[in-house]
Amino acid sequence: MLRSYKDLKVWQKSYQLCLDIYKITKGFPKEEQYSLTSQIRRAAISVPSNIAEGYGRKTTPEYLRSLYIAYGSNCELETQILLTRDLGYCKHEQLKYVRENIGEVERMLKALLKLLENKLLN
Repeated sequence: MLRSYKDLKVWQKSYQLCLDIYKITKGFPKEEQYSLTSQIRRAAISVPSNIAEGYGRKTTPEYLRSLYIAYGSNCELETQILLTRDLGYCKHEQLKYVRENIGEVERMLKALLKLLENKLLN
């Protein structure tokens, strides 16, 4: 039984991913501080934040809406991470690790969305 959004595996995974993103982006060029670094961090923060917000909503449709926002932010984060690769800002090992975790969060969000959508239909 879930007592809190913090018990959700997808929230835990996305929260850890957010922490990892902050550590990685510390090493980005200073000229990116107010552009790409800031944008990546906002996208990363948005994922666990929207999962938590949706969990706190009173209805399933509201929860679904927040989860779709989290899903979109996760896709945005992946795109920005690909940019860091192409710009040479991220080490290969870091990039591989982060992309694997982004993919795992995506799969977990899809599963939760499907579960909740089925709940609405039944």
